[in-house]
Amino acid sequence: MADVRRDWRRGRAAGMSLMEVMVVVAIIALVAFLAVPRVMGYNDRAKAEAAAAQLRNFQAALDVYRLDTGGFPSEEEGLKALIERPRSVEAWFGPYLTASDALSDPWGAPYLYEYPQGAVLPVVTSFGADQRKGGDGLAADLSQ
Repeated sequence: MADVRRDWRRGRAAGMSLMEVMVVVAIIALVAFLAVPRVMGYNDRAKAEAAAAQLRNFQAALDVYRLDTGGFPSEEEGLKALIERPRSVEAWFGPYLTASDALSDPWGAPYLYEYPQGAVLPVVTSFGADQRKGGDGLAADLSQ
């Protein structure tokens, strides 16, 4: 009989009470409440920095394209001309970007390529996190 009591006490002492579990869950929730917004801010900043790096890559590829072909791609040809040879171009020595280089920004929207008649340089734009023209901070437009 003494063995049964000892086993019963040992089993109860080995577990956790409901109050202890609730305290642990509350601490985990508090840490998550404080840490998640900070981590999400890093993610958004990283996307903005990645978009800026992609814009620099586009500008370098466009410069090499211009040297090879004698001009920049038209708005109709767009950035796709850096990956696939346009029909209207004879001296194309690309691809100027690898196929793995995305033509869309880190938020999933395609980059806007503008090269209006009479312009000296084309402009490549990402509308940022909000995907709308204008904006501040991480939602600001990025262009090169």
